[in-house]
Amino acid sequence: MDSYDIAVIGGGPAGYVAAIKGAQLGGRIVLFEKDTVGGTCLNRGCIPTKTFLKGAEIIHTIQMAGKYGIKNDSSFSVDMAKAVENKNQVVKQLTSGVAGLLKSNAVDVVYGEAELVDEHTIECQNKLYKAENIILCGGSKTSKIPIPGIESADVLTSDDILDMKELPEKLAIIGGGVIGCEIGAALAYYGSKVTIIEAENRILPFMDRELSAALEETFKKLGIQMYTSTKVEAIQSEKGCRVMCSGGKTVEADKVLISIGRTSDLQCLGALRKKLQQERNFVIADEYMRTNIPNIYAAGDITGKSMLAHSAFKMGEAAAKNAMGGSEKCLLKTVPSCVYTLPECASVGLSEEKAEEIYGKSEITVGRFPFRANGRSLASGTTEGFVKVIVQKTYNEILGIHIFGANAAEMISEATNLICTEIPADEAAEIVHAHPTFSEALMEACADALNMSIHLPKKK
Repeated sequence: MDSYDIAVIGGGPAGYVAAIKGAQLGGRIVLFEKDTVGGTCLNRGCIPTKTFLKGAEIIHTIQMAGKYGIKNDSSFSVDMAKAVENKNQVVKQLTSGVAGLLKSNAVDVVYGEAELVDEHTIECQNKLYKAENIILCGGSKTSKIPIPGIESADVLTSDDILDMKELPEKLAIIGGGVIGCEIGAALAYYGSKVTIIEAENRILPFMDRELSAALEETFKKLGIQMYTSTKVEAIQSEKGCRVMCSGGKTVEADKVLISIGRTSDLQCLGALRKKLQQERNFVIADEYMRTNIPNIYAAGDITGKSMLAHSAFKMGEAAAKNAMGGSEKCLLKTVPSCVYTLPECASVGLSEEKAEEIYGKSEITVGRFPFRANGRSLASGTTEGFVKVIVQKTYNEILGIHIFGANAAEMISEATNLICTEIPADEAAEIVHAHPTFSEALMEACADALNMSIHLPKKK
């Protein structure tokens, strides 16, 4: 029977990073993957949706060309089969790259469904493997809600819609979170009539309220219909779909996308499913990524701590270090969140509402800088949006930064660095930024929190 220092179950962002880090630290590592390495992120999530959104961005650029004196025919059509083909090529290149990284680090990769037999044994394809330590990176799967009609062939998951070869004329999206908003934005630009149905009182309910409101306004301009505070009661499928909602609302659509989030995939727990402690269907792991069984760790979506690929990277790395004898905490307090719509939304730290709840409204100050006052934004024709900075008054501590606008997902990294390194707002406002750049708006928003912005009218 093969024996290893670490066995990793799942080859997604948490799993493949854990395997490579364990190998770098001198361990003999085996990685089990039931499908293709790369997990949801590379195969069915982050990367595939970004290829569709790049198409939407190109359409937007075509539509803006006349403003810059470029004479062109702004009419267009979308070949969804070709779009899917391009997506598949991008995915294949990245997953092949991950496979190459695993091979170069001498990680043994075993394909097939792997399950725990006991604390040190894994079964895969009727073969047993032994490991001193095990890291569970089983990932997540799409969530479904128990409503009549959800099993219809016209009701798609986020996995299904990324392989759709024909553009639906009318698309209903159940769920106004990241997946729903990103796919909704892309397909609205492609030409679909999109309706988003969200049970909460706003889309992107987990983000700062101003970002949600700003994106709602953008979606209205794009022609996306939104029903918030609305629950789906049934889906009727006869020559298309009819989504029956609370309040007597009815949405007609050719296809329905279910995008109400994801839940952990616990298949890998096998014989230890009842022994491993869980909460809300997620495996409980502490800040060292340890489960209640001493030699078993868990990382990524299966823990429910932060269901983001970059969080999974960090969790996987910490789990591997600790499995190899280290003692590293995985702190996820300052993990940025991004939504790649047009414009983008990005956040790190506390929302204004949460900051007020923790510190009190009188103890915080908020700085804002609109992109319409930013030179690079004006020159680029991307003046929609703002940077918002939340500051604790006593020490000028930056509590949260929220960006709505072009390149927000890139700019949020600097914002994260400011919070992680505990640079106060007054010092952040003094950092010299290249001009003209979008990121100058971050510096100006920090200054505005102190009523010291040079490029905004003085507050009264």
